[in-house]
Amino acid sequence: MKVNTEIKTLGQLKASGYQSKSVKEEMRQNLVASLKNKKNLFDKIKGYEETVIPQMQTAVLSKHNIIFLGLRGQAKTRMARLMTNLLDEYIPIVEGSEINDDPLNPLSRYALDLIENKGDETPIAWLHKDVRYTEKLATPDVSVSDLIGDLDPIKAASMKLTYADERVIHFGLIPRSHRGIFVINELPDLQPRIQVALFNILQEGDIQIRGFKLRLPLDIQFIFTANPEDYTNRGSIITPLKDRIDSQILTHYPKAIDVSRQITEQEARLSEFQKTNIKAPELIKQLVEQISFEARKSEYVDQKSGVSARLTISAFENMYSTAERRMLLTGDEKTFLRVSDVLGVVASITGKIELVYEGELEGISSVALHLIGKAIREEFGTIFPNPEKNRKLKKGQEKKNNTYKEIIDWFNNGNHVDFFQNISNEEYEKTLKSVPGLETIVTTIHPTLNKDEKLLYMEFLLHGLAEYSQISKHKLDSGVQFKDLLGSLLTNVGGLEDDDNEEADDFNHRNN
Repeated sequence: MKVNTEIKTLGQLKASGYQSKSVKEEMRQNLVASLKNKKNLFDKIKGYEETVIPQMQTAVLSKHNIIFLGLRGQAKTRMARLMTNLLDEYIPIVEGSEINDDPLNPLSRYALDLIENKGDETPIAWLHKDVRYTEKLATPDVSVSDLIGDLDPIKAASMKLTYADERVIHFGLIPRSHRGIFVINELPDLQPRIQVALFNILQEGDIQIRGFKLRLPLDIQFIFTANPEDYTNRGSIITPLKDRIDSQILTHYPKAIDVSRQITEQEARLSEFQKTNIKAPELIKQLVEQISFEARKSEYVDQKSGVSARLTISAFENMYSTAERRMLLTGDEKTFLRVSDVLGVVASITGKIELVYEGELEGISSVALHLIGKAIREEFGTIFPNPEKNRKLKKGQEKKNNTYKEIIDWFNNGNHVDFFQNISNEEYEKTLKSVPGLETIVTTIHPTLNKDEKLLYMEFLLHGLAEYSQISKHKLDSGVQFKDLLGSLLTNVGGLEDDDNEEADDFNHRNN
């Protein structure tokens, strides 16, 4: 509803014909208008178009309080914050009111007294919708006073009031959210005795502070968020409170990689320099997303804890920064993301996953490298012939029909390739072209690639062959080394390999 924010007094507001409505009715009307006009107010939320958003819209149409229930990194808080799009742009309040009193329906003693004394000359202020959103993270130290309010002895002393006067009340967050949206994140973390304090507010819409016979029929849209795992790990939502939350909406992770990519590219915070001078090939974008999909089905990752979308966002940002650092060291003016940059974002993975017992035994870094290897293996099959098909060929045909024979033979003859992370574009190209047959295979299978893409596919081919155990891959201090598989195994058996011959390699080979 359009309003005239030039109105400054209660008399002018009445003359304008303004009509008050509850916040839930306000949100309902704005949602109805947006649906009729085919206007998407939640376009920043990807992957929920047919699931979460319709359920949320149904809840708003029903004027329900809502709880978003889901694992971490499923945009629960983002959904709650975007609910402000359903509020009117501005609403009038009694100027100076602590609880956003409606001039036509005042609640607080301050507003009632002011209107009684000044009548139609009562000053009016206008509140923007962004200010009508309050968010509180539930923590064990949250008290009833924080949420509801308490008596303020300083106010009583300065105003020379007794504790029998309700003007000595200092209102908490919930009363101050009157006529707005109030969000409690991680609701199970709230102590049960504090959850009990919310009963009256949700059921009757009023509050009680200390011994005051005070009834404030607050008008609030409540939204809660919770993680199912928290129910057993840190606390629970007590049954009477859960019963009073009208709609429970289950969130989920992106079901398709292309949706996950949209989220990552939308949320990643990249500098203008990075956007301008560093190219992110489609293969790399796909590979980064595949890592999270592999983590969400890995036997080493605790699936109850979930794998946040922040994993790929953080990894994507770190890859750009890895490439930028390389440019600063080599003096290259422009570059593109490489497969070796993906291997450099282990730090973005290790802090985003929780491991089960078997994963803890292997070690967090080894599991991270394992997930990267699984992602490479999965993507490899979509752009290159599967090396394992050679094992099904009859004897004598295997070598003849092996697409990768020239490359594998070259490594089997004792050759190796070292890929250091901070080599220049020129050295990168030179190293790749030193492997016979590598460029030929990529050009034959993908003849339309540009120069940068072709080099990336050549590097990716080596990583893929290593994941399929056609050649071996070893982690160096500042890169990786590719060499023959058999010689590497014999060296390990002989005990001649350095300790740098990482546990991650052994782990990857055991799980391929």
